[in-house]
Amino acid sequence: MRLSKRELKEGLGRLPLLPEFYWRVVYQGKPQSRKASLQSLREQIPQWKVQARTIASQNSGSQRPKKRIALFSSYKLWLRHSALLAIALACWGHSVTLAYLPYLTWRRKMLSFNLRIQNVYLKDVLAQLAPWVKVVPLYSAKRTFPKPELPSALEQALQEVSLRDTQYTLQIEHFDPADLSSEAGRLYALRMERNCLAAAWAWEWLKKEKPELLLVPNGSILEFGAIYQVAKFLGIPTVTYEFGEQRQRIWLALNEEVMLQNTDSVWQAHASQPFEEEQREKLAALLSARSQADLWENFSRRWQRAQRQGIETVRQQLALAEKPTFLLATNVIGDSLTLNRQIFSHSMTEWIERTLQFFARHPQVQLILRIHPGERHTCGPSVKEIVAATLPVLPEHFRVVGADESTNTYDLIELADVGLVYTTTTGLEMAMSGLPVIVAGKTHYRRRGFTFDPASWEEYFALLERAIADPSSLRLSPDQVERAWHYAYVFFFEYPFPFPWHLHLKDDLEQWPLQKVFSEEGQKLFGLTFSRLCGETTGEANLASG
Repeated sequence: MRLSKRELKEGLGRLPLLPEFYWRVVYQGKPQSRKASLQSLREQIPQWKVQARTIASQNSGSQRPKKRIALFSSYKLWLRHSALLAIALACWGHSVTLAYLPYLTWRRKMLSFNLRIQNVYLKDVLAQLAPWVKVVPLYSAKRTFPKPELPSALEQALQEVSLRDTQYTLQIEHFDPADLSSEAGRLYALRMERNCLAAAWAWEWLKKEKPELLLVPNGSILEFGAIYQVAKFLGIPTVTYEFGEQRQRIWLALNEEVMLQNTDSVWQAHASQPFEEEQREKLAALLSARSQADLWENFSRRWQRAQRQGIETVRQQLALAEKPTFLLATNVIGDSLTLNRQIFSHSMTEWIERTLQFFARHPQVQLILRIHPGERHTCGPSVKEIVAATLPVLPEHFRVVGADESTNTYDLIELADVGLVYTTTTGLEMAMSGLPVIVAGKTHYRRRGFTFDPASWEEYFALLERAIADPSSLRLSPDQVERAWHYAYVFFFEYPFPFPWHLHLKDDLEQWPLQKVFSEEGQKLFGLTFSRLCGETTGEANLASG
């Protein structure tokens, strides 16, 4: 029987030293494809090392505590950023190790031959970080095929990570992991295999390395989530970090998944402080930009497609009646900020389904369902499909505003009587406008004193019945609206830490080269952030801690 080219290459990938020899002879130190290239990193590392020597000599007398810090990274975009962060921490005198996996994609299985070529290529590029950073390739061809043995509790955690991987990648919430005939089932099997392997390699490495601190991007999905779970199981202090829509800002969490957006400590630190007029004006400027589909300062996203038209225009466009109006604002299905955020529903999908069924029985009010504008940029199923499957014939008192429609969400907020949300930030902005909002998912602004937060289906439906009978009974007090504004300021401007380099870098390195970051000017801006990246928790308390 003749082997296919793929089968032949997979077999050759199991032979000792062959792929590595092939790379050196055929590729001669170059990447196997443009997609795999880290040429820009290869060129930048020598420049960073020159700056690092200057920084280290200037800080030679520093009394700052030194730690054994390990970083984990994978995938091209994160690897470049992790290399920069590793050498920056080494400039502070820490003993830094960067461990990596050579994957280019998380959706498809890579041939062992290509994987080993990419592994040796990355090892060659990252070797330039010496002597500042110790580089550890976690990938081991010898451990690729046997199923690793891991504690059952850890394997259960890896199943949950793999479930989120599949949901996030395909932007779905419900699927059968055992159905290998489906795309979701096959992807789950791949993610489970990869996450278990990453965990097995990390298990051996971390037990041997014994770092005082581990830094992991995101910490909730992909191999990042797998390595975080290993560190958690081994009791290794871990900082997870991620980047949002603001340039030169970073989210940090200690011993917790940063994507949970735990704002407990930062809100506790600021809630009792005065909410100054200057802060209000800054927040108002941001809110104005968000509502008018404009960019603002360091925010990189437009939140609406169209500017506001006024509520009377929108009322006519949607042919709304003069009766109580409920606005249901959805998240994107499978968005990372909705996964594992259920409180009393199984998922956001179930919450939408049961809410639609409830309002179908109450024609005395009208329901506007606003599909998240972000659906325009996704390839997964739409909330429209949930609506069609739940209610094949749309009731006359329902209005569905699609993701691609020009209706501005803030006009809908102004004309609504009650808001319904899962985790979207729109719920926070509803409360800021004085609109009572019922929160069904585990979001950062839940239970902050200005939302209605049911903990069961019974409480949820009781609130809806109360709102239908008398929407004014849920009206927010002026103090609650003020609290929502104060909290929003803290969330947008205090929760993210100042940080010089966003994940995509872009012009950040030109504006903030290493030497400038560690100058007196740079340390005034970013010194606290780097301390928190190193696991220090003294000073201002806006680092989430689980």
